[in-house]
Amino acid sequence: MWKLKRGRSKNGGAAVAERPHPWQPAAIVDEFEGSDDELFAEIDSLSESYAQKPSRVAERELLALRHVAGVRALGGDGSEPHHPDPSSVTLPEGDPLPEFAPEDLTPEVVRAAILRDGCIFVRGLVPREDALAFAAQIDRSFAERERFLSGEAPAEGYYEEMVPAKAEYALDVRPWIREGGGVLAVDAPMPLAEMLAMFAKADLPELVGGYLGERPLISLQKTTLRKADPSVAGAWHQDGKFMGDVRALNLWLSLSRCGDESPGLDIVPRRLDHLVQAQTGEAMLDYQVSKELAEEAAGDKQVARPIFEPGDALLFDDLFLHATGSDPSMPKPRFAIESWFFGASAFPEEYGPLAV
Repeated sequence: MWKLKRGRSKNGGAAVAERPHPWQPAAIVDEFEGSDDELFAEIDSLSESYAQKPSRVAERELLALRHVAGVRALGGDGSEPHHPDPSSVTLPEGDPLPEFAPEDLTPEVVRAAILRDGCIFVRGLVPREDALAFAAQIDRSFAERERFLSGEAPAEGYYEEMVPAKAEYALDVRPWIREGGGVLAVDAPMPLAEMLAMFAKADLPELVGGYLGERPLISLQKTTLRKADPSVAGAWHQDGKFMGDVRALNLWLSLSRCGDESPGLDIVPRRLDHLVQAQTGEAMLDYQVSKELAEEAAGDKQVARPIFEPGDALLFDDLFLHATGSDPSMPKPRFAIESWFFGASAFPEEYGPLAV
């Protein structure tokens, strides 16, 4: 089995991840013998080392350590987290949304924007060149997954199906994710490590932690590397319909220009404090909202399709009403990261956690 034992061990050494085959990982097992604080210190130390000298072993160890830390964190620490107070924030107007620079972001600003507009639109959250380079990593992961599914050995690091620590975290969503134009980030340890390093560079863990009022976690099932083909139509939905009662903030990070030449997002640019009725009209599934009800929910704000450049982002919560904005006439696919952050005190029961 893939047993992870880092930090102090009984024989004074530190074991590394062992796998039966380079492209068939075994289940992650928590054998870290230190405290939770020591575990997070180990993650920070290994992340710093990885930034200086990337390696496939370090990528797998970071994935395992983050999963172990996430499992340990579930349920919170007994405190009662609170969202930040947005009362001191005066938001600018925009059409359809105001645009914010990364240096403008604070937990209070994010909260104020979500309570007024349902989301916050950030230009250049990550550098354009970093976004484009990461899009190429996603494209490679898609190709390596196809090699894996055909029975061939994929290139190391790009596609290795993770086996979580507990059976209830089983990643049986893979066929649905593939059909929707995605790869689970935890199945791509090299891009995952680079993605989390990119998030850290943008100070996202601190921003999201301040917004949630507690240390953020991401999930195995809802952290997705996207390559959206223009032929795949979107459906209006609110993620709260199938995530339950959570403390959540989603990062939708564009890695290519989208909204015109590739699929973007159709959005209702206003705050909704309820779940819109689903499965009416053309909406066939129990979480889908009809176009008519989406337009009704938008009211005088009207449905919008912003134009994103590589590195632009949208942050929103589980009540935000949106859909993939796609048209078969678009000439290019869209690359993006979809990463839901959750507070440990209200983490979705059916998902597996990963500490950031």
